[in-house]
Amino acid sequence: MTATSAARPRGTRLPRLARRRQLLDAAMEVFVARGYHAAAMDEIAERAGVSKPVLYQHFPGKQELYLALLDESVDQLIEAVRTALRSTNDNRQRVSATFGAYFGYVAEHRGTFRLVFESDFTSEPAVRERLDHVNSKCADMISEVIREDAGLADNEAHLLSISMVGMAQVSARYWLSTLGTIPREAAEQLVARLAWRGISGWPLTTDQQEQPPAQP
Repeated sequence: MTATSAARPRGTRLPRLARRRQLLDAAMEVFVARGYHAAAMDEIAERAGVSKPVLYQHFPGKQELYLALLDESVDQLIEAVRTALRSTNDNRQRVSATFGAYFGYVAEHRGTFRLVFESDFTSEPAVRERLDHVNSKCADMISEVIREDAGLADNEAHLLSISMVGMAQVSARYWLSTLGTIPREAAEQLVARLAWRGISGWPLTTDQQEQPPAQP
């Protein structure tokens, strides 16, 4: 075991929120290492350095613990995409920033990304609902920009945004599986360039063309 994955010493009293964080961190390690089905509450409690009754005081079961982690992970990715879209008014840079958000999420939260998109528990309706939510929310945010800037109908803009989300996810997952063969920045720019060459085929609407450039 590494220093970060070794079981924590027992007996330390923590405030409730700090204890919850400790349990979630331990559960993340176990779920990523074992998958949902092979993970055991016994191992999670041991990893956190608490008794099983303490673990069950915070989470009544393994599924509730897993869903709490999934909720955190989904929110992190949605916020990363939201921040990328708001970071600039230049659409080429927006595309680059959005793909950078996915690749950055993968690079900085590899375990979290696998928990969200490579779970062995996706057939569970509550899990599927959360995965559909992150895809839908990210697509909705991208679709709003496409619709406003290109003047497309809602369903057309949404189709394009779903395609971009899928491209970002699949390419980021592939990059993660071949980590080290292509530097992160080079990988995200390659895919962003491909996406931009497609999306830039729709000209800006007149209103968007008349807007002054964003101030630094």
